[in-house]
Amino acid sequence: MQAFRRQPSTSGARRRSIGYSAASHRALPFFLNTLRAGVHAERDQGKFLRLVIFGKPGAGKGTLSARLVKKYDIEPLSTGDLLRQHIAERTEIGQQAEEIVAQGKLLPDDVMLKIVASKLDNIRTKHWILDGFPRTVGQGKLLDAHLSKQGTPLSLVINLDVPDDVILSRISDRWVHLPSGRVYNNSYNPPKVDGFDDETGEPLTKRPDDSPEIFARRLTQFYASTSPLVAYYTKAAQKPMRLPPAHHHQHPHQLVFPPAHRLLLNTLSGTTSDEIWPQLDGVVRSSFPALKERTDVRHRHSLSDAVVSSDLSAVSRGES
Repeated sequence: MQAFRRQPSTSGARRRSIGYSAASHRALPFFLNTLRAGVHAERDQGKFLRLVIFGKPGAGKGTLSARLVKKYDIEPLSTGDLLRQHIAERTEIGQQAEEIVAQGKLLPDDVMLKIVASKLDNIRTKHWILDGFPRTVGQGKLLDAHLSKQGTPLSLVINLDVPDDVILSRISDRWVHLPSGRVYNNSYNPPKVDGFDDETGEPLTKRPDDSPEIFARRLTQFYASTSPLVAYYTKAAQKPMRLPPAHHHQHPHQLVFPPAHRLLLNTLSGTTSDEIWPQLDGVVRSSFPALKERTDVRHRHSLSDAVVSSDLSAVSRGES
């Protein structure tokens, strides 16, 4: 007759088991545990802030983006900075882009996407703000397709609604410290000493493009290219999308469909960045509770403070 042996305690084994379930007190098969982890990974995608801000030239995109980056642990991504980095490092994309720029041509959408994707693909588990791309519906579709394939879709689109006459008045009173990108406005954010930078005491200057004529041309371009892009994302926000499963080689019997992802879109209205900032901050805090505040900087909300040390090229282009 077969002898019965006392089974050794499995409490330690349970703690070490990959698929141990506290609810069932038994180990899950490895493939089920893997699938469950994949589902959790899919759900976690909604916790990450992946943001694009749209607005007319001079609406405050640069200033508001800089405030978010200064307050929260967010990675600022500027297409202009990325392009210059690729050119400086003589990468394959950089050499291709440099040749096109040298000919006075605009970079094709697919080249722009490669420049952006080279960075985005390395920060999949970080919060980020993308500046300078997309600018057209075609670019938006390319970006969405790439991010969806990677399982890291845009999570928030902000549309800044500032009246044209307010922006025109704003840029007419604007002065800038070019070396740092600090922007002042005689109407609501004047320098401590008229005509001089607060930090360095150096003279402030007017940007060549801060004129009614150039503003009118930029505004026309915005309505022609960027305005349809806002409509594109408005439509996208109205319907959920399915992301590709985290594990592409699942057995048909164990196939798990990831939850649907829904893009958030908010239109924020105001006449100054100080008016819009509390709205933007509220949307970000309520929609992405996992986003942590920075602990290594002081939190102030003046316009001049917002653009100090900002890496966003939108500030240097005068979109403040």
